Amino acid sequence: MSSYYGYHRWPVYVPVAQKKKQAAKKLEALRKKGMALEPIQPNGQKVARTFWGQSWCRNLESYSDYANRLPRGRSYLRHGAVLDLKIAKGKVSALVQGASLYKIAISIHPIPAKEWHALIRECSGKIDSLIELLRGQFSKSIMEVMTRPQTGLFPRPKQIKLSCSCPDWAEMCKHVSAALYGIGTRLDEKPELLFTLRQVDHKDLVSRIDVTKATRGATAPDDQFLAEENLGAIFGIDLATETPPKTSRWHKKKK
Repeated sequence: MSSYYGYHRWPVYVPVAQKKKQAAKKLEALRKKGMALEPIQPNGQKVARTFWGQSWCRNLESYSDYANRLPRGRSYLRHGAVLDLKIAKGKVSALVQGASLYKIAISIHPIPAKEWHALIRECSGKIDSLIELLRGQFSKSIMEVMTRPQTGLFPRPKQIKLSCSCPDWAEMCKHVSAALYGIGTRLDEKPELLFTLRQVDHKDLVSRIDVTKATRGATAPDDQFLAEENLGAIFGIDLATETPPKTSRWHKKKK
């Protein structure tokens, strides 16, 4: 019987320090087996600190149907339970340590082409560089465009499907919640992964500036558009080009 449950299968309180120790121990054991893991490292009480990370979390918290599940997910994230989290085109995979080690799969629809082209038009000539875009350093009006609930960069509940290997009946269990918050933490480190996840090319939002200035006969300064290798050095990120191809309910896959 798991140490997380008593004789009558009621959860036994486990101190946070013990949870952290158990998660760290499991992470070490998995790495010794040769698993290539990308854990979410807790950074204090704040789940996310940058514009993109915080905006992701605010969007997540706007889904009020699951308000009672989100605090548990934050708690799991903070004590290091997200042992692995990988973001790819349209999907997120994670390992979260709970009573056992659980596998989480999250699939997210791409931004519809019509919505993406509308975003590009609204941002045309208003984002001066990739650095500005990835740092989230632009006007309030552009921030509102990017984070708009129905037509911004962040997915709506009906565009997301959730799956966890745990026995919880809920559509969004605490392990899935921890993984969803972990996406916000990861965007602090690699904001370009939001565009990878939504299957669009973040450079499209900047490339229109070149067109706009060219039509006016203007030339951008040499240092305005930095080489990608320099951007990677500044942010510590991989800017590999991706080729583009409130509330509804979430859907959890049946096991």
